Amino acid sequence: METPQNEQFRDSIATINTEGNRSWVFPKKPSGKFYKYRSYVSYFLLVFLLSAPFVKINGNQFLLFNVLERKFTIFGFPFWPQDFYLLVLSMIIGVVFIILFTVVFGRIFCGWICPQTIFLEMVFRKIEYWIDGDRGKQIRLSKQKWNAEKIRKRVLKWVIFFIISFIIANVFLAYLIGGDTVISYITGAPFDNVKTLISLTIFTAVFYFIFAWFREQVCIIACPYGRLQGVLLDNKTLNVAYDYVRGEGDKGRAKFRKNEDRASVGKGDCIDCKQCVVVCPTGIDIRNGTQLECVNCTACIDECDHMMEQVGLPKGLIRYASEDNIAKKIPFKFNARMKGYSAVLFILVGVLVGMLFLRNDVEATILRLPGELYQHKENNIISNVYTYKVINKTTKDIEDISYKILSTKGEIKLVSNHNFIVPKQGSAEGTLFIEINASALKKDKVKLEIGVFSGDRLIETTITNFLGPRSY
Repeated sequence: METPQNEQFRDSIATINTEGNRSWVFPKKPSGKFYKYRSYVSYFLLVFLLSAPFVKINGNQFLLFNVLERKFTIFGFPFWPQDFYLLVLSMIIGVVFIILFTVVFGRIFCGWICPQTIFLEMVFRKIEYWIDGDRGKQIRLSKQKWNAEKIRKRVLKWVIFFIISFIIANVFLAYLIGGDTVISYITGAPFDNVKTLISLTIFTAVFYFIFAWFREQVCIIACPYGRLQGVLLDNKTLNVAYDYVRGEGDKGRAKFRKNEDRASVGKGDCIDCKQCVVVCPTGIDIRNGTQLECVNCTACIDECDHMMEQVGLPKGLIRYASEDNIAKKIPFKFNARMKGYSAVLFILVGVLVGMLFLRNDVEATILRLPGELYQHKENNIISNVYTYKVINKTTKDIEDISYKILSTKGEIKLVSNHNFIVPKQGSAEGTLFIEINASALKKDKVKLEIGVFSGDRLIETTITNFLGPRSY
């Protein structure tokens, strides 16, 4: 079956030509109300993204995702391997939030919040506009022979792109290994940490490749979020949309003619200027409807509003609207689906907050040494050997750590023979013996409640098993 003429655009993406080659996008420099607001949001997020790994709260890095050492810090709150369930729950909350946001506002995350879009549109493209000029000049420069002007502009742009990519790579590395560590590497000799230097070079090359060449293909080809649109969007979702009812009229779009009463002849308000197409950073025609490539950047809204002002027609031909709002004039309402996602999000956030309040700053484990049986000592004393580990999640050392049995009479003897210190955001481990009089054991396997003390203050309790002789 052949594709209808007006649906042929769906047979391929906008950045691929008929020969199957990359069709480079030269978007017009955007301007307007939404672009100004988006710039403010982007500048705030750029400051946040570049500073977050170097900001500390209570001694903890604001954001840290150290996968190799299994250390994670989110908003200054540390997560240890023992807290992995909290990290998973946090990630689930993030996914549900993005799903809810998409169901309500479409792919607005991509155009306004995504780091890929922010760096590309608000950093790299602005540098490109400054060096190469706007759309027309960029197209001419691309076709121009390699003379002194083109070489000078290309080299200048590529060098600046590389420097910015290097900075982004350092920040990205700071999220993975820690801001203090990266700063120490920067201030030290480059070849003292060859592995880190190699990683930094790879990250720089990846970011340079993405922002200098791959660009919008990340959103179209690589990012899975665009594919989720087909599942998450419906007729009630707010999107950057073209009002085809008003724009097409009875006889379709047509070029503007001065002093023409378009309504009387059945022409729509769309004057077919194609400015919404040339300003689009992914090269699509928004008038074809919701498409995979659209990142809801609002550039087409600003450009269309500007053209409507020029010809004296009402603005809003392209705007944030749902399919039902355009076709049936139904105003936006928070429907049952949106309420359902909101309820799930609210419950998950409540569970996470509750778990965070119940989470201990100190965790202790005492485990019997594998393969070891009990020992029968003098005066009818039964002894078991254990390994212990105490984790300190705080930013202060915990001193004078000792163990005491809370559930029965007995004695705990550390192999080190003295109390110990658990360093901040660190752990201490070792071996201990628990000795209990056999008369206090009612069965051969007893659960013991052990208290962990810092001086005289109880800071944690843990449970372990104690083995004794079988009673008959």
